[in-house]
Amino acid sequence: MKINSDPEVADVLNGYPKHMKKKLLFLRKLVLETASETVEELEETLKWGEPSYLTKNGSTIRMDWKKSNPDQYAMYFNCNTKLVDTFKELYREKFTFHGNRAIVFNENDKIPITELKHCISLSLNYHRIKHLPLLGA
Repeated sequence: MKINSDPEVADVLNGYPKHMKKKLLFLRKLVLETASETVEELEETLKWGEPSYLTKNGSTIRMDWKKSNPDQYAMYFNCNTKLVDTFKELYREKFTFHGNRAIVFNENDKIPITELKHCISLSLNYHRIKHLPLLGA
């Protein structure tokens, strides 16, 4: 897989508090692993100052930590898609959601890796699968 990475992403990741930087780097690792299994090319860039991941046939994934919720971090998805609604159908008991745009993690949560990678995969391939019931899940 080819990764086009904006060097400013590393600057943003390095600017997070140490305890959250580790969490966000783990989310990044999951995105990169999943992308390597499902797409040919991935763009890592900043959108709204947040690390973001885009593919030709996918929907953007963003991640961030906010000072207003210092014990939480999140993975954001386009709220104009069926992604988060589908994630809720599939994994209501596994994740905490914020509306139709994010999966929110508390600092000490144990992340269900298989399920999160499935959500990432659905987002990275969204425009290929958006017509399928439950996005083909």
